[in-house]
Amino acid sequence: MSKQEVLILAVTVQGLSYREAARIHGVSKSLVHKLHQRWLTEGEAAFTARSRAPRSQPARTPDAIRARVLQLRAQLTADGLDAGADTVCSLLAAEQVTLSRSTIWRILRSAEVIVPQPQKRPRSSWQRFTAEQPNELWQSDTTHWRLADGSEVEIIGWIDDHSRFVTHLSCHLRVTGRTVTDTFQQAAAVHGFPAATLTDNGNIFTTRFAGGLKARTSGNAFETLLALHGITQKNGKPYKPTTQGKIERFWQTLKKRLTMRPASSLEELQRELDEFVDHYNQHRPHRALNRRTPAFAYTLIPKAAPTQPDDPNIWRVRYDTIDAHGKVSLRFGNRMMHLGYGRGLARTAVIVLIHGLHAVTITPDGEVLAEHLIDPNKGYQAKT
Repeated sequence: MSKQEVLILAVTVQGLSYREAARIHGVSKSLVHKLHQRWLTEGEAAFTARSRAPRSQPARTPDAIRARVLQLRAQLTADGLDAGADTVCSLLAAEQVTLSRSTIWRILRSAEVIVPQPQKRPRSSWQRFTAEQPNELWQSDTTHWRLADGSEVEIIGWIDDHSRFVTHLSCHLRVTGRTVTDTFQQAAAVHGFPAATLTDNGNIFTTRFAGGLKARTSGNAFETLLALHGITQKNGKPYKPTTQGKIERFWQTLKKRLTMRPASSLEELQRELDEFVDHYNQHRPHRALNRRTPAFAYTLIPKAAPTQPDDPNIWRVRYDTIDAHGKVSLRFGNRMMHLGYGRGLARTAVIVLIHGLHAVTITPDGEVLAEHLIDPNKGYQAKT
């Protein structure tokens, strides 16, 4: 017997008042009254529980947009590309459709095309490290791949740590030390030499563990090349691939794409890699870049270079937020300086680019907010 039937019988058969029936069964008096009046009007139909859904849902996402969300999800998945709510949100924005990430996620979940994973570690707990400037640090690694006929090849990539911009990606029958130096110089010829590199401890990158744990006194061709150009070489800890996390994560994204578009030859695979690099650099919004493309982040601020710290051409980059008083504080020449912007820009995230005595402040979107000509004898620096 349903709750509704019990309450109605308490009034009609037992002869209880609305107040008494409500007290005995732990409900409100108005509910008992409503059910009794419904019984008087509808009879036995009043015993059936009613839907609590609203008669209309004016804020519900239109069916056409919901269908477009699912269509984009299916298309991205078929192409082997990232198909999460963030990516779908960016593609909809390009079509002048504004939809929040959470709404897209609910649409995908209700259609049962994604499975929630609450057991995964929250992103807020991650500790990120990112180089402050483009070309400040390049990560490199190699990975194995199989062609459609089962033959195995190797892929080498170079990726900018600051922007995730892929400076080089190519496939080879086998990656050798010569391949490393050739691809590095090819990337540098187009994008400039980085200030530092980060790789694992493979013999193609370093000989410090060659022949055992005792490092050799002479480096290989890649180490020699870096030394000649004044480039700092960094290597991750042995058996700790997370140190090179950005290039390792890049392989996951790449292989997802290649799985959906198998290549039968080395030449065909290289064409797939070139096409993927163009999409990844120029069109794919990146979560770690606030949904901006790697190409945008790579060209937003000046690039670092393998220069000495006292080089007059070196750029200093500072990421900060304008305080409540409209200032950003920084140390300049062993003295604390305060760059003034005005209270109207308080709490604005900024990037301060300092070159000599000239400071330019831009937003993360590239908009110039202010310029300062630093006077070393003053603590407060007004805008020019």
